[in-house]
Amino acid sequence: MERELAGQSSHAIEPIAEISAYLHEGGGKRLRPAVLLLAAGAAGYRGPGAIRLGAVVELIHTATLMHDDVIDGADTRRGRPSANARWGNHMSVLAGDWLYMQSFQLALKERNFRILDVLIDLTQRMVEGELLQWTHLGRIDLTEGEALNLAYRKTACLFSGCARLGAILGHLDPETEDLMADYGRSAGLAFQLIDDLLDFTSSTEQLGKPVLSDLREGKVTLPLIYALATGDTAGRDLVARVLEDKGFDRVRPEQITALVNESGALVRARRLACDFAVKAKAALDPLPDSEYRRALLWIPDFILERES
Repeated sequence: MERELAGQSSHAIEPIAEISAYLHEGGGKRLRPAVLLLAAGAAGYRGPGAIRLGAVVELIHTATLMHDDVIDGADTRRGRPSANARWGNHMSVLAGDWLYMQSFQLALKERNFRILDVLIDLTQRMVEGELLQWTHLGRIDLTEGEALNLAYRKTACLFSGCARLGAILGHLDPETEDLMADYGRSAGLAFQLIDDLLDFTSSTEQLGKPVLSDLREGKVTLPLIYALATGDTAGRDLVARVLEDKGFDRVRPEQITALVNESGALVRARRLACDFAVKAKAALDPLPDSEYRRALLWIPDFILERES
């Protein structure tokens, strides 16, 4: 799959090739293609299509990150300067567009309309998630339901699509295919919840980006929603000031981390992530035992324990 990714960027014109190579060298967990490859294996598929589609979903994921960094004005990604910090916003947006188109061109080689349907649907949902998030920026009254809807569109729908694509390659029946998609959805929601938690509990070195960056950007995530739900008026005022200043001008970051810690919000959010991990594992019950199924069962535990 890594060779497939490298091959895609090598065929591009020079500015795109340079940016793509830079992003490829930046690494990442490659968790989404791993879900697709393992789902295909668990479904009994053995062939090059899984490798090709693994590259497709990683290209889509990378394109999304590039566009996110432009929108958020992010300077770092995975501990290195972001593409927009190195090449500027215009070049980064166009390179992200190229990655989207390249991913669909690669997917077309499967000659399977069901695969294209899934990819188009998840890409649309991800764009909708970005648009919704933009409309929610600075909102201190965001609800748990709205936050989970955003988490699904921005993160979990791609995980769900990866698992579904593996099931499609293996020609699983519709009911089992839906369960595989449920597995990806629940694992993806757990992933996003842990991502939200790490923004409050990790370090800049571990995350590869500044901590509390979500709040700096005006994003109120689930741990903060839970903290504000306790009715702490002073805490609410602190968060409102950060959102108004778009940074920590009048409030110290440790005041926000203390608010989230002392309210029990981190424990509540982690408990919900654990619930989603349990749901993900349960969705795999109909699949026969195999090394692929056992690896899929391990992924939710990896998600819960990750530190970056």
